[in-house]
Amino acid sequence: MTTTFVFHELYLWHDTGHAALLFPPGLTVQPGEHAENPETKRRMKNLLEVSGITDHLSLVKPRRATEDELARIHTRAHIERIREMSASGGGEASALTPFGPGSYEIAQLAAGGAIVAMDAVLSGGAPNAYALIRPPGHHALADLGMGFCLFANAAVAIEHARAMHGVGRVAVVDWDVHHGNGTQAAFYSDPDVLTLSIHQDNLFPANSGALDERGEGPGQGYNLNVPLPPGCGNGAYLEVMRRIVVPALERFRPDLIVVACGFDASGADPLGRMMVSSEGFRAMTEVLAEAADRLCGGRIVMTHEGGYSASYVPYCGLAVLEALSGVRTGIDDPFEPVIAGYGQQALQPHQADAIAAAEGLLAGIK
Repeated sequence: MTTTFVFHELYLWHDTGHAALLFPPGLTVQPGEHAENPETKRRMKNLLEVSGITDHLSLVKPRRATEDELARIHTRAHIERIREMSASGGGEASALTPFGPGSYEIAQLAAGGAIVAMDAVLSGGAPNAYALIRPPGHHALADLGMGFCLFANAAVAIEHARAMHGVGRVAVVDWDVHHGNGTQAAFYSDPDVLTLSIHQDNLFPANSGALDERGEGPGQGYNLNVPLPPGCGNGAYLEVMRRIVVPALERFRPDLIVVACGFDASGADPLGRMMVSSEGFRAMTEVLAEAADRLCGGRIVMTHEGGYSASYVPYCGLAVLEALSGVRTGIDDPFEPVIAGYGQQALQPHQADAIAAAEGLLAGIK
C-alpha cells in the first residue's frame, strides 16, 4: 500500500485577487499578490513531480463535497451565501478573506478532497494520505468563512468519517502557525474528537487559542492549545511533539489522526515568526507516524492549510510526503542549512516554560 495524494488543477484557480499580502489595494496600498495565492501550492506540486516522489504515491482525484456533507459542519445559510456570492462574481467571506467567481465549487472540491483522502485511508486502500487542497479550512466557522478559509475541510471530512465509516475517536493535530479556531469550534463539546493546536501565541485570530480554552460540557478537557512564543524552531516544536502531542494521543487512543498541515511555521514564512525547517517538519511527521503505528494502525490523513513562502513550502511539503511514504528522493533542501543554522533553533528556556504550562492540560484527557 502507498500514500494517497489528492490534488486537482482547479485548486489553483481559486482567485483571491490583488492585495498587499492581506490588504486590498487602494490609493495608499500598492496592488500586489495576495498571501493565499496559487503559487505556493503549484510549486509544491511541481517539486513533488520533479523529485519523482509522485511515482511512488497513489494519485487520486477529488470530488465535490455535497451540500449535505458541508451541512454536517456549516449552516445552510453560510453555504448558500458563499454560493450566491461566488455565482455573482465573488466577494469576501469575512474581512480579508476574498474569493472570486467559481470559488464555491472549488471550495466544495477542497472539502471533497479531504473526504476522498479520508475514504482512501479508512477503506484500507492506503496507510495514510495527503490532500493538497485549496482554499484552506481550519479557520472556517459554522456560519462564517475567515482567515482565507471558506469551508472547514478537515472537520467536514471527520464528520464524513464518523457518519459513513463508523469511526469512533479522532485526534486532530494542527501545526499551522495560526490557531485552528474553526476546528476547535466544530468539536468544542465533543469528547470523541481531540483537537490539539500548536500555534504562535495570539497571532491569528486575535485573542484566540489560549491555554484555558479547554472545551465545554462533555468536551471539557478534549481541546488543547499550545500557544508558543515567537521565534520557536525545530527544538521547541519537537519538544511539543514529545511532551504534549504523543502523550495526548496515548491517553486518547484515537482510531485516526488528522493533521491540519500548515507550513507557515517555517523560517521563511511572511505571515509567521517561527523558524521550523523542512527537516523539522519531516521529524514531526515521523513522530506522528510512529505514534499512529502504535495507536491506530498507522492511519493519518493530512489536509493542506497555510504556508505562504512560494520558495520554501515545496521543500517542507516534500519532506512531509517523504516521511509519510517512506521514500527518499535525494532532493536536498537548499534552505535547510540556513534556517537550521539560525540562532536559538534549539529549545530555549522561555519556550520550555510555555510548553510546561501546556503540559498540564494532559490530565483532562480520559
